[in-house]
Amino acid sequence: MTQSADFKRGDFTSAPLADGRALRLQAYGGPEALTVDRVTAPEPGPGKVLVQVKAAGVNGLDWKIREGYLRNIFMLELPATLGIEMAGVVLRTGPGVEGLKPGDRVMAALGGCGAYADHLVIDAEKLVATPATLSDIEAAAIPVAAMTAWHVLQAADFGLSGRRVLIHGAAGGVGGFAVQFAKAAGASVYATASTKSLQHVRALGADEVIDYKQQTFERLLSDIDLVVDLVGGDIIDRSWSLLSPDGLLVSIATPDVVSRAPQGRRGIFVSNKPDTARLAAIAQQVAAGTLQSTVAEVVGFDDLPAAIERNRTGHAPGKIVADLTR
Repeated sequence: MTQSADFKRGDFTSAPLADGRALRLQAYGGPEALTVDRVTAPEPGPGKVLVQVKAAGVNGLDWKIREGYLRNIFMLELPATLGIEMAGVVLRTGPGVEGLKPGDRVMAALGGCGAYADHLVIDAEKLVATPATLSDIEAAAIPVAAMTAWHVLQAADFGLSGRRVLIHGAAGGVGGFAVQFAKAAGASVYATASTKSLQHVRALGADEVIDYKQQTFERLLSDIDLVVDLVGGDIIDRSWSLLSPDGLLVSIATPDVVSRAPQGRRGIFVSNKPDTARLAAIAQQVAAGTLQSTVAEVVGFDDLPAAIERNRTGHAPGKIVADLTR
């Protein structure tokens, strides 16, 4: 396994660590509520690992947390470090940690916040080995998007083979994986995307891509067995009529989807869940080239507040990833 120059210079388990950067939310609001602060490097406790974060994925949850929309779900004590997925290298291990050592390259979905920092303490059981052929930037784009897409499709209580699946927001990180997973499961895949993203979504395997800026999807589709809502807003209300008699609408963007379901229609809300074995398998597929993960843009640490805002307002297909080495 490749090690950084720091580890080649000697024992890194007891050497003092310099303070690091952290992107912290000072108060709920817009981009101005985020500041890059200097913070003391933490020490790992029992069962935990200290990781030097090399790259971190930007997600829609970042700006939703920033705005305060999720303050009852992510009960943060401000100031709080944002970021929910990362890739990096192990610096130190706490008591009781086995199978990991300084120098190991790892990746993870945190299941909470804290990835936008040079140093992160995380439960060892959440970490997955980064495939040798993936860069840290490539690895950081995978955990949240891939696992969310996987859980969304697994929420359907029927097999997808031969079924008709509609994915709203197919050009994003989650949507891109959802298109590929649904197609691999034997579904006919329909998708909505912006004009600039149509070709990208088709290349991922969608059978038909609807330009939501130019077309009205509910006039073009019917008898859909599974609607995947990754967008929210009025997409939910416009999609109920498309469902087949036993169809299901699954949302990651609309927590009140169940209460909004008309009589005779089914809807459920899904959130990401840890599954390190599945994440490890997906990472190997990406490394082997049998599954595509798209990095839309790479930004530096100081550009993170603007990148989070671009995630809210619209960006190129795929994931924005922060390179924390610059």
